[in-house]
Amino acid sequence: MIRSAIVTLEMIKIQHTIFALPFAFLAAVAAAWGIPDWRTIIWILVAMVGARSAAMAFNRLVDAEIDGRNPRTRGRALPAGLVSRRFVALFAIASSGLFLVAAWNLNRLAFLLAPVALAIILGYSYTKRFTSWSHLVLGLALAVAPVGAAIAVTGRFEHEIWFLAGAVLCWTAGFDILYSMQDVEFDRSEGLHSLPSRLGVGRALALSRVLHTATVGLLVAFGIAAELGWIYYAGVGAAAALLIWQQSLVSPDDLSKIDTAFFTANGILSIIVFVAGACDILRGAGGQL
Repeated sequence: MIRSAIVTLEMIKIQHTIFALPFAFLAAVAAAWGIPDWRTIIWILVAMVGARSAAMAFNRLVDAEIDGRNPRTRGRALPAGLVSRRFVALFAIASSGLFLVAAWNLNRLAFLLAPVALAIILGYSYTKRFTSWSHLVLGLALAVAPVGAAIAVTGRFEHEIWFLAGAVLCWTAGFDILYSMQDVEFDRSEGLHSLPSRLGVGRALALSRVLHTATVGLLVAFGIAAELGWIYYAGVGAAAALLIWQQSLVSPDDLSKIDTAFFTANGILSIIVFVAGACDILRGAGGQL
């Protein structure tokens, strides 16, 4: 049981929760205009871990046979037989339950919308079977995080958070397009849908760059709507530089650095935007801690 749990946590890359978590916490700090109470922070963290764990476990379960046929992914835990389908299914159910419990402990609106969020983050796993725009659905799944975190704090929708959610959507879709370039030929042979397999690597790369340009624009729009200052915009500038670096690592003729572009750049970017935004808000709120 313990070994299966460890293998499953590695399989779902639990450490990559850091991609969306900083944006959720930035939304929470912005909604509270300061540090939310610790109870809310803890339940937001529990909700984020539960939601992402459920989504990734469900994705690995749904795609197990496809992963087994793909040379790049056949070494993953399920295709390699390192963990059973039953255990992963139970893990996904338990993680979904954890997410719902967290939403219940936040507020009424968070709990009412929790099934909608689950439908989005779990439903993404099927989209590659029928639409090339699955990258945007993945973006939507991560964009749920800041919206949900703001609702967790205030119990209502906050208009400025939609700009942050839009930035997360475009950022995620842009880097997912890059990541899916590794599987163009496999996707075509399997009848799976992605923008690189539909448009070709060159045009898909151009679209990824458009999406990342939109990301920066939406981060700026969030700063304006939330009345943030120079510290936040310095962070946005650093995020823009990271996106440029990420894009520079990938070309139609060289996909060898995609892992660096995907994991390193994205983890650093989300932390920088959170730290800059939170510092700016705390400065404006009189430095409350």
